Amino acid sequence: MPEYPGQTIEPAVRVEHLTRVYGAGRNQVTALAGINVGFDRGTFTAVMGPSGSGKSTLLQTAAGLDRPTSGRVVIGGTDLSGLSETRLTELRRTRIGFVFQAFNLIGALTVEENIVLPLRLAGVRPDRAWLTQVVERVGLTDRLHHRPAALSGGQQQRVAIARALATRPEVIFSDEPTGALDSRTAAQVLTLLRAVVDEHGLTVVMVTHDPIAASYADRVLVLADGAIVADLPQLGAGGIAEHLASLDRRVLR
Repeated sequence: MPEYPGQTIEPAVRVEHLTRVYGAGRNQVTALAGINVGFDRGTFTAVMGPSGSGKSTLLQTAAGLDRPTSGRVVIGGTDLSGLSETRLTELRRTRIGFVFQAFNLIGALTVEENIVLPLRLAGVRPDRAWLTQVVERVGLTDRLHHRPAALSGGQQQRVAIARALATRPEVIFSDEPTGALDSRTAAQVLTLLRAVVDEHGLTVVMVTHDPIAASYADRVLVLADGAIVADLPQLGAGGIAEHLASLDRRVLR
């Protein structure tokens, strides 16, 4: 078995020799070029890189939203490559949380209905004590009966985080969660994601282009041309930006 940066005995998520190729012939594009990496339980990892580096593809394949061309993804000991589409859907609904830039809330549903939607789809009875705790933690107790249109962008993203937490997932995958938010609201959302790791021991993997957002993480992976070119400990926003600037500009162009 290959070694993975930061690997423990059994990471929350690990990928082995992961490749993802789109198209064929002259139109073929390699989005991931044989990545090996593990994400430890109870850690917050930021994934960075220029447009087209493969960071969103890594997130999508690791989360089971897209099938790799080769290699495998293992979440909590379960090899995703061996699952049918039905079983994969069940795993995503019960063991994985998702937070995206666009919030992806359903406008016709209330805040509470949006939060419990993954549980309803999975046919699982909500744990009311846990949901109460989640709602209180994200500061939405007085907004449960509002619809998304009545909320600010930051509040909508908190709903998305609460929805991701509702199933007590093993890992939360987040793609540019603060991309549509102002700096103050972004800081609040990132602080909440940090607390999810510190207070509940969850694993968060976040794609971002922003060194300030990445500074909330324990670890920063930098991708270029579908490969990991740097695996950094937490250096702070300034240190991350400085390290990125020091990398070969031709590679990160």
